[in-house]
Amino acid sequence: MPPKPPSDQSARFRSTRAAHRDETAEDYVEAIMQLQAERGEARVKDLSAFMGVSHVTVTRIVSRLAKVGLVATKPYKPITLTPAGRRLAAWVRKRHDIVLSFLIHLGVPPRQAEIDAEGIEHHVSDATIRAMQKAAPPPESPP
Repeated sequence: MPPKPPSDQSARFRSTRAAHRDETAEDYVEAIMQLQAERGEARVKDLSAFMGVSHVTVTRIVSRLAKVGLVATKPYKPITLTPAGRRLAAWVRKRHDIVLSFLIHLGVPPRQAEIDAEGIEHHVSDATIRAMQKAAPPPESPP
């Protein structure tokens, strides 16, 4: 089979890179929301430790998130989510919880389900999320 024309390949590569950028943005706003809930604030050094990356990586990504209106930052101050960032973080957390609940409902051990849910949550359609939600009971609330 002959290779596809370069324009088709480059379009697929662009699409894949955009998907990875979206996944990274989703992970970071979710992490910022979690750090704010646990510690009251999210600083670059906290986010760096949480994500397991360098502070330079966090600074670069946070700068990109600020450019698209998901976070607000000032030098030497905590990172804050904008209203759009809070909405995205809540949406990502909900998707994660639905996928996690579904996997546990299937019998996947909770620790493995947590690992798998982290990857799956970014790669399934809203229709699939709705189907997972219907098929599995809601996640249990902590006591």
